[in-house]
Amino acid sequence: MTINAVLLAVVIMLGLSLARVHVVLSLLIGALAGGLIAGLGVTATLEAFQEGIQNGAGIALSYALLGAFAVAIAHSGLPQSLAGAVIKRIDAGGTSGMIKYTLFAGLVMMSCFSQNLIPIHIAFIPLLVPPLLLAFNRMQIDRRLIACLLTFGLVTTYMFIPYGFGDIYLNQIMLKNVGEAGIDITDISVTKAMAIPALGMFVGLLTAIFISYRKPRQYQQLAINKEERDAIVEGNDLSKKAASAQSQSKMKTLVALAAIVTAFVVQLYTDSLLLGSMFGFAVFMATGVVKWRDADTVFNDGIKLMAMIGFIMITAQGFAEVMKATGEIAPLIDGATNLFAGNKAVAALVMLAIGLVVTMGIGSSFSTIPIVAAIYVPLCMSLGFSPLATVAIIGTAGALGDAGSPASDSTLGPTSGLNVDGQHDHIRDSVVPTFLHYNIPLLIFGWIAAMVL
Repeated sequence: MTINAVLLAVVIMLGLSLARVHVVLSLLIGALAGGLIAGLGVTATLEAFQEGIQNGAGIALSYALLGAFAVAIAHSGLPQSLAGAVIKRIDAGGTSGMIKYTLFAGLVMMSCFSQNLIPIHIAFIPLLVPPLLLAFNRMQIDRRLIACLLTFGLVTTYMFIPYGFGDIYLNQIMLKNVGEAGIDITDISVTKAMAIPALGMFVGLLTAIFISYRKPRQYQQLAINKEERDAIVEGNDLSKKAASAQSQSKMKTLVALAAIVTAFVVQLYTDSLLLGSMFGFAVFMATGVVKWRDADTVFNDGIKLMAMIGFIMITAQGFAEVMKATGEIAPLIDGATNLFAGNKAVAALVMLAIGLVVTMGIGSSFSTIPIVAAIYVPLCMSLGFSPLATVAIIGTAGALGDAGSPASDSTLGPTSGLNVDGQHDHIRDSVVPTFLHYNIPLLIFGWIAAMVL
C-alpha cells in the first residue's frame, strides 16, 4: 500500500515538533520528506519550497509593520498602564475570583478585537501579556489557560464574525472559492453557517476555564528582562510597578487610542493591514510620542518582535507549496471518499478530519480553504449536502488545526508573550492544550452543523 506524501509530511513535521525540534526545521524536513516520497526529487522539492517562500514575502512585511505599530503602542505606555491597573486592583482586593475572571474576559475581548476592531493581530500579545505575568504568577493562574483564552479569540473571531480578518476568511476566501466551485452564494449567511462550529469553540473555552486548568499552578516569580530581574526581589514590588505604570502620560494614552482608531479606519477602507499599520505608526511619529531620533529603534524593535513568527509563517508557505506540488492532496481526499460512499455522516466526519490534517501541516486556515474547496464542493453536492452545510463543512475544515498547529500564529502568538521568562513551552503548554480544547469540539460541532443545516 502506497503512503500518501502529504499525510506522511504532516506526520513527520508534527512528530519532530513534539520532539522539540525547532518548528522551522520541522517544516523543512517534513516538506523534503513529502516531496521525495511523491517523486519530485530534491531539486523540484526545493524549487517548490522557494516559490512558497516568495509567496510569503508579503506576510513577512505585514508582520514587520504590525510589530513596529505594536511597539509604538507599547512606547506610549498603554499596555503597561493596563497591566499596572490590574496589579493595583490585585493589591487592593487580593486575589478574588472576580478580579481573575474580569482579567480572563479582558484577555478574550482584546484577542477578539485584534482581529477586527484593532487590526494588529497577534502583535498585541508579546506587549500586553509579559507585564501581566507577575499578576498571573501571584494569582497562580495556569498559563495553559491563558494560551487557550488568547487562541479562542484569535480563531473564533475570524471564523464567525465577517469583519477584519473574518471578512478575508469568510467572504474574500471561503465564499469566493465556494462560488467559483459551483455553488450559488447569493443568499448564504456565513454567520449562520459558522454559528454551530463557533459554539464548539465556546464549549472548549469553558472547559479550559472551569475544568481543565481551574487548579492553581505555581511559577517562579522571574522578571521579563535583566534590569527588572535585578530590581524585583519581593512580591511587594508589584505595587511599585503598578504605580509606575499608572504615572504614564494621559496624553500618550490618548494618542495611542487615536493611532489605533486611525489604523482601524485605514484598514477598513483600504482592506490593507499593511497600510493601516503604517498610518497608525505615522500618528505616533507626528504627535511626538515616538520621536524622530527614536523611530529607527522602535521600528527595529518591532521587526525583532515579530521576526521569528514571520519567519515561521514564511516557512509554512514553503511547506504548503511543496504539498501542492506533490499532487497528492486530491488523492488523499479521493481515497477517503471511497470509505463512505453515499454515507453523509461519515463523509462529513472524514472531510473535517482531512481539513484538520492539512491545516495542522500548513499552519494557516486561510491557505487551506483554496486547497479543499475545489474538491469538497462537488463532493458535497453529489452527496446531497445543502449549500449552507457545505459552507459550514469547508469553513470548519479550514479552521480545524489552526488552534494546535505548531506553525500557526494562533499558538505562536500566545507563546511569544507567555514564555518571556522561560516557563512556558510552545508545544506542551500552547499547542497541546489548544489542540485538545478547540480541535476536538470544533470537529464535533462542525459535524453537527453539516448534519442539521
